[in-house]
Amino acid sequence: MSTRILLVEDEVAIREMVALVLLQQGYEVMEAGDYRSAIRQVGQQIPHLVVLDWMLPGKSGLQFLQYLKQHDSCSKVPVVMLTAKSEEADCIACLNAGADDYVTKPFSPKELVARLKAVLRRSGFEQGETVLE
Repeated sequence: MSTRILLVEDEVAIREMVALVLLQQGYEVMEAGDYRSAIRQVGQQIPHLVVLDWMLPGKSGLQFLQYLKQHDSCSKVPVVMLTAKSEEADCIACLNAGADDYVTKPFSPKELVARLKAVLRRSGFEQGETVLE
């Protein structure tokens, strides 16, 4: 079973690029472009990790984070914020709301993957290595 990552990002180019990188790393990627789509995705299947933009159409990524943390079925799912908001107060607000890491745009895809792997390791959802015989 591969590790499922929900990628919530409204900018299509960024979402496609991150999804491609994650797929190349062997992750199963669920995608959402806004708050409502993200809620729908979580209702269909709980991910092992969420990569979440703060500024989304409708409601914010911070509101989605709060939604996750308030529901028993997904309260333990780790969340990595991926956002253009780079002020210290923004980072602190997300971490205090339950985010596990905070990555600012622009970002390095390699660093993002390394951070995601570290969060998955700490949360016990680390993707196992496939051994070919």
